[in-house]
Amino acid sequence: MNTKGKEARFIADALARAGATPWIVDLSLKSHDAGEADLAGGSVAAAAGASWQTLHERSRQDAAAVMIEGGVKMLLDKFVSGEVSGAIGLGGANGTNLVCSILRALPYLVPKVMISTVAGTAAVQWYVAESDIAMYPSIGDVSLNRITKSVMEDAAMAVAAAAKNRVAKRGTRITKTPLVAVSSFGGTAACVERVTERLESLGYEVILFHASGVGGKSLERLAASGELMGVVDVTTHELADLIVDGVYSAGNTRLTSAGAAGLPQVIVPGAIDHANFWAGQVPERYQAREFFRYNAQNLLMRTNAEEFEKLGFEIATRLNAAKGPVRILVPLNGFSEHTKRRATDLAGNDKGPWKRAEEYQIFMDTLKTHLKGALVEEHALHVNDVIFADACVDAFVEIAKA
Repeated sequence: MNTKGKEARFIADALARAGATPWIVDLSLKSHDAGEADLAGGSVAAAAGASWQTLHERSRQDAAAVMIEGGVKMLLDKFVSGEVSGAIGLGGANGTNLVCSILRALPYLVPKVMISTVAGTAAVQWYVAESDIAMYPSIGDVSLNRITKSVMEDAAMAVAAAAKNRVAKRGTRITKTPLVAVSSFGGTAACVERVTERLESLGYEVILFHASGVGGKSLERLAASGELMGVVDVTTHELADLIVDGVYSAGNTRLTSAGAAGLPQVIVPGAIDHANFWAGQVPERYQAREFFRYNAQNLLMRTNAEEFEKLGFEIATRLNAAKGPVRILVPLNGFSEHTKRRATDLAGNDKGPWKRAEEYQIFMDTLKTHLKGALVEEHALHVNDVIFADACVDAFVEIAKA
């Protein structure tokens, strides 16, 4: 509020005109005498057990961590008590990181808006992460003029309308259909489509998660939140990116939350036959490997024997911790549509078939060696064969009933 006070008050006025009650929280990293915040920075810092007056003695990063911790506590307290129905913030790069770190703590579907100078940059993926924050580009820097005022007003109207709509639904009785998560990717699309069709015909509601990193993180978060009744994890591909530091890694929690929640899981090694790198940014250690150019931006690197062994161990270890029923289905004739293609080097020279059955066997042997209890079904089918997709659904229905 010491540097963005006028802008915050402008947004608060816009929220009031939209029929919402604004609650201004000051996240300043240095103490000041500027007033007009409904919650002063001192109270935010105190919620984290710190003194606002001494934050200036810390590094910017450490001071921000204090305000994030306190902000999360204060916001969640207000949300749980029913006093907050949505949130909106504004800032530059540091402000965006500060506010988004707090907004990400709110559950899915609670309206969250960030007006940011960096909304149009690649950094958005880190600010938003697996949350559902809506980013509004501020166009100009965060200050008041006819352009930025219009952006701020639109953002305020949007979050107010969404919050009012959410509040209006609170008293509505909704019959919830059992929700099943299915992980998806271009290389497993035919399987995912058939699985979705079958599940919906059986009365389930399906939510698809694209296995590009943030999708896997969202799946894990939703599984932990209690919203899901089960998972058909067709596309565990993000684990391949995890072990080679590819760009589609979902982090080390992938394949853990559904098990911890005791949900029934059908697991498929879908699309683990490759990892992803941006074109022109393949690390030096992988320059001699085999690839397929998926599009102008994305290079797929074929998984090798050593990586398949690591994947077998990782999947087994994660599933061993599961508290619910698990069934693993393995399509021995191919883990993705790319097994029907040929690989090349980075210069485009042919390097032979993408499919390497002997390396799939290394994955299978390692998986079975380390797996404890979960049943493994081997199918002499391709992942995108209709019969295999049906087997996935049949297995899920069986363990879901159990």
